[in-house]
Amino acid sequence: MPDHPIVHIEFAAADLQAAAKYFTDLFGWKTEHIPGMNYVTYEAPPGPGGGLSPVDGEMFKPGDVIVYVQTDDIAATLTKAEALGGSTVQPKTDIPGFGWFGLFRDPTGNRIGLYTPKAE
Repeated sequence: MPDHPIVHIEFAAADLQAAAKYFTDLFGWKTEHIPGMNYVTYEAPPGPGGGLSPVDGEMFKPGDVIVYVQTDDIAATLTKAEALGGSTVQPKTDIPGFGWFGLFRDPTGNRIGLYTPKAE
């Protein structure tokens, strides 16, 4: 397995339930609304799964897609991304029950996510 595999792909959706139904009907993906969060996850085996985030005009705009890369140390990866010309968008942030994430922009403006799962 690569040291930093792609583990999650997130799409912006104006209507989470409609988007979940669309991807289920189109690809047969299993979707699940996460209780207590305005978020839907999907499974797309054998590749990485992902999520649907609501379009809010700030964090997510129509057409936004974020690819998440797994890392053992989000803070160190954000520091390295900045040293290489990127910029931090979201520092390491807890996702209760799941793990942590962070976001940065690469030098060309692409938003890329970082993810560290909680130890099992």
